[in-house]
Amino acid sequence: MATDAITELLAAWRAGDPGAAARLMPLVYDELRALARRQIAGRGGETLRTTALVHEAYLKLGRKSRLAVEDRRHFFAVAAKAMRQLVVDRARRRAATKRGGTDRPFSLDEAEIPIVERAADIVALDDALERLADVDESLSRVVELRFFAGLTVEETAGALDCSPRTVKRDWQKARAFLYRELTEDKTGS
Repeated sequence: MATDAITELLAAWRAGDPGAAARLMPLVYDELRALARRQIAGRGGETLRTTALVHEAYLKLGRKSRLAVEDRRHFFAVAAKAMRQLVVDRARRRAATKRGGTDRPFSLDEAEIPIVERAADIVALDDALERLADVDESLSRVVELRFFAGLTVEETAGALDCSPRTVKRDWQKARAFLYRELTEDKTGS
């Protein structure tokens, strides 16, 4: 079964097997693309392509000689975080370009990730999410999985090994915290 193969390859990668990452890619590629599509859905403006995001995230993960993940769910949570970082980095570069910097083009194909119009919002959200992580890491992980990876309550509960009720409660608390942080950022309070 593919899930068993994924788990075995993740264990091999964690143990330092140099070929494990390459053998893993064909097994996880479609799910990574789905994660990337959810990651970038509804963020209008300039685009970053789904395939580019998947490849960049996979390359980012592949630079590690050992990937310390427990299982398949943990791998996809780590991949979602890598994608979040890439989208935020792209937004930061875009914001710098607006202030006179230069932008590196992204060139791979498939579904597009809009960045330009929401660059400041994405950066502000990432900053607020970092503040949330300082207060409560578990709330931050819920946001990362629900918002950035687009996982359902049930999928998030599975990834975090908790109940859907806990995810709903944490999601509500995290949203309230982020709303406060983002509102204060805009009003300068």
